[in-house]
Amino acid sequence: MLELTFKGGKAYYGWVLALLATIGAGFALYLWQLDFGLGITGMSRDVSWGFYIANFTYLVGVAAGGVMVVLPYYLHDYKAYGRITVLGEFLAIAAIVMCLSFIIADLGQPMRALNVLLYPTPNSILFWDMIVLNGYLFLNLVIGWNVLEAERNGTKYQQWLKPFIYLSIPWAISIHTVTAYLYCGMPGRHFWLTAILAPRFLSSAFAAGPALLIVMCLFIRKFTNFDPGKEQIQTLAKTVAYAIVINVFFFLCEIFVAFYSNIPGHMDHIKYLFVGLHGHGVMVPWMWASMILMVLGIILTVNPATRRNESTLLVGCLVIILGTWIDKALGMIAGGFVPNPLHEVNEYVPTLPEIGIALGVYALGALVLTLFYKMAISVKEEVRA
Repeated sequence: MLELTFKGGKAYYGWVLALLATIGAGFALYLWQLDFGLGITGMSRDVSWGFYIANFTYLVGVAAGGVMVVLPYYLHDYKAYGRITVLGEFLAIAAIVMCLSFIIADLGQPMRALNVLLYPTPNSILFWDMIVLNGYLFLNLVIGWNVLEAERNGTKYQQWLKPFIYLSIPWAISIHTVTAYLYCGMPGRHFWLTAILAPRFLSSAFAAGPALLIVMCLFIRKFTNFDPGKEQIQTLAKTVAYAIVINVFFFLCEIFVAFYSNIPGHMDHIKYLFVGLHGHGVMVPWMWASMILMVLGIILTVNPATRRNESTLLVGCLVIILGTWIDKALGMIAGGFVPNPLHEVNEYVPTLPEIGIALGVYALGALVLTLFYKMAISVKEEVRA
C-alpha cells in the first residue's frame, strides 16, 4: 500500500515539500540546540520543563482520544465508525511520533534516552511512560495497517488481530494516565499534586482528540472523493461535547478545593495563571482566552442546532482544540513551575528557536499523517469505486 503515497497532484506534492522544508528548518535549529545546549530555550533552574514537554503532554491526549472511535466500533459493534476508525488510529500514530520527537528535543543529549533501556528502573514513572508510548505506537501501526489491508482486499481482518485491538483500548487510557502520574508524582509541585489530574487529562483528551478528528473528516470530505459520513461526525461531536463539559467541571472542582480550603500552595499557582502574582502575569491573558474558548466550544457543541450545522461545529472543534492546548500545555507547565516551591516567581516564555523546533516537530507529525491518510483515503476510494 505504500505505493499509494506517491500518487497525487501538484497540491499534494506542494504540501509535502512545504512540510519537508519546515522539518529541515526545525532540524537545523535543533542542531544548534544540540551544539549550544538548552540555553537557547526559555527554560531555567526553576522551569526545567518547557514548550517541548507542554506539547508532548497535549499530543499524548490527542493520541489517547483515538480510543473514542476504536471502543464503540470494536467493542459495541457501532458499524458507522467503520468508515473512520482507521483515520483515528493513524491520527494516534502521528501524535505519538510527535510525542517521542518532543521528548528527544527536550533532552540535552538525545543518546541519554537509551539509558531507560540500558538501565531499566521499574519504580520510575518515566520507565513506564516509555513502555506505554512505544507500545501504543506499535499497536496502532499493526492494527491500522492490517485492518486497512483487509478492507482493500475486501475481507475481514484476521482473528489474530483481535487481542491487539482489545489491548489497545485500555492501553490508550494508560498512556495519558501515566503522563499525568509524571506530574502528580512530584510532591513539591502543589499545582500538580492532585488525584484528579489523570481524569482531567483524560477528559481533555477525549475532547481534543475527537475534535481534531472531526476537523480532519470535514477536510477530507471537502478535498477528496471519500465522505467519512454525517452520522459519524455528529456522533463524534456528541463525545466532544460531553468531554469538554466534564473537563471544565473538573477544573472548577480544583478551584473550589484550593480556595474553599484556603491552601496557599494551590491558590498561588491558580492566582498566577488567572490574575498574576507579585506583579508577574504573562499567562493571565492566555488562561482567560483558554476559558473563553472552551466555554464557546461547549455552547457550540452542546447546543443541537449549532452542533448539526457543520460550519459552526467546525468553529466549535477549532476553539476546543486551541482552548485545551492553552490549558493543558501552556497552563499546566507554567502553573506547575511558577511560583517555585519557595514561592518565588521566575516566569517562563518560550524562545523563537524553541518555537521553531516545535514547528518542525509538528511538520513531521503532519507529514506522517498526510502519508497515512493518503494511503487510507486511496484505499477507501478504490473500494467504493
